[in-house]
Amino acid sequence: MNLQGNRLTWLGHSTFRIETTEGKTVYVDPWVMENPLCPQSEKDVKKADLLVCTHGHFDHVADAVKIAKQHKSTVVGIFELCMWIQKKGVGAIAPMNKGGTQTVAGVKITMVHADHSCGIMEDDGSIVYGGEAVGYVLELPGGVKIYHAGDTAVFGDMAIIRDLYAPEIALLPIGDHFVMSPREAAYACKLLQPKYVIPMHYGTFPPLVGRPLHLKALLGPGGPEVVEMQAGQTLG
Repeated sequence: MNLQGNRLTWLGHSTFRIETTEGKTVYVDPWVMENPLCPQSEKDVKKADLLVCTHGHFDHVADAVKIAKQHKSTVVGIFELCMWIQKKGVGAIAPMNKGGTQTVAGVKITMVHADHSCGIMEDDGSIVYGGEAVGYVLELPGGVKIYHAGDTAVFGDMAIIRDLYAPEIALLPIGDHFVMSPREAAYACKLLQPKYVIPMHYGTFPPLVGRPLHLKALLGPGGPEVVEMQAGQTLG
């Protein structure tokens, strides 16, 4: 897998850190401090120029406000989620919506559809509207394109993501119950046709029973290469 000099680290669940060749540090779905799969050595975030959030569930944005305040990070998300984050005291937000593209911290970010819910749970247990769940195609310096699907079911318009953006690397949830199972993820691979698929959002909680070996078996020969990362592992 050629990341053109950029570095990709999986921190468990759906959380990834990207370190670009331009010296920027990006967190996608920043949930580290209470993430049971995140290595202890990674729970103290040292640098974060950009936070990219797929939706407002706790296991994707629980640490976004704290990290953004500490590191003066810019937060990218759908409009309603960014407004909520701003209300919590974050100064730098870059809201957008599906189909739009913007460049932040040297990363070209395109927001695409995801099929999932997006209520934000407040401290008092109430749930507020957080916009819609989304995915992203991230084009890094050097031109490598990564599709982070967020939490989603499989949907036919993943073929549009392939046709318009052609991401080489797909980060796909496989855990089942709250997201796609390996069966749906294998079908998503047929629609997306990436060169590599990195499974995520599995093994964190008991209901998330899907595993990379199940996806590998379903894809068989001729499919994309399944890259099973270990939490804390870095590629590139």
